[in-house]
Amino acid sequence: MNGIELTRFLRSSTDINYVYIIMVTSRNAKEDLLEGLSAGVNDFISKPIEPTELFLRIKNAGQILELETTSLALFSLAKLAESKDTDTGNHLERIRLYSKVLGQEICRINVDACLKPAMPEMLYQTSPLHDIGKVGIPDTVLLKPGSLSDQEWKLMKSHAEIGARTLDDVVKKFPNAEYLRIARDIAWCHHERWDGSGYPRGLKGEEIPIEARIVSVADVYDAVTMKRIYKNAIPHDIARGIIVEGSGTQFDPALVEAFLNVEGRFAEIRGSFSDQD
Repeated sequence: MNGIELTRFLRSSTDINYVYIIMVTSRNAKEDLLEGLSAGVNDFISKPIEPTELFLRIKNAGQILELETTSLALFSLAKLAESKDTDTGNHLERIRLYSKVLGQEICRINVDACLKPAMPEMLYQTSPLHDIGKVGIPDTVLLKPGSLSDQEWKLMKSHAEIGARTLDDVVKKFPNAEYLRIARDIAWCHHERWDGSGYPRGLKGEEIPIEARIVSVADVYDAVTMKRIYKNAIPHDIARGIIVEGSGTQFDPALVEAFLNVEGRFAEIRGSFSDQD
């Protein structure tokens, strides 16, 4: 086999775990590069090889694989929590895309609000864990089709604290893992409200981590626009009105402004990842 044939074989095999492929080649015409990319090559190095360049490209490959492994682990944890609720469909996929889009927009219009350039990607990785605490809620409450009693509602709301405690235990073991801290803050605070009337701690305004404020908008939009066993889906225009009406009370006004700038993207994501009956 040549390099292209080997790459195609590796990509087609279901028995081989993911491999990052760097092709070292003297063929560097545009057509050769396109053929390699189509086959599944990740990176190219032209001969003659410069050792420092090769070392740095391998190092970068390791970082990319580490990020992908982290992403898979986080999403798997989120799917575990979601598996208790068979009525959520593509909820996690939509939430991570809504959150990333909204994060990108707030970074564009308000640099001060964007804590790190990587925040949108961090949101994409961690937002699916927002309801991880629901693994601790009894099925009789979580899956109840009718209205919850006051006691049941109190129990349901405890999922924010359960999720925060669970992830905080991991944060303590890996204090340098920023994505775990963000995941904890999102799980803990995505039901807080801008005016301080939310739960579980009644945080107000910028006391609420911005990542949680972003996921709050995404979560509410998804909740109202998707059909559930106990309700029908609400059209995008009505959902837009709910978000706007909540500006300054439920939601950060700056994030509502950002949402209005990208509401078309939200509608596209909703259409692309709609739940099938």
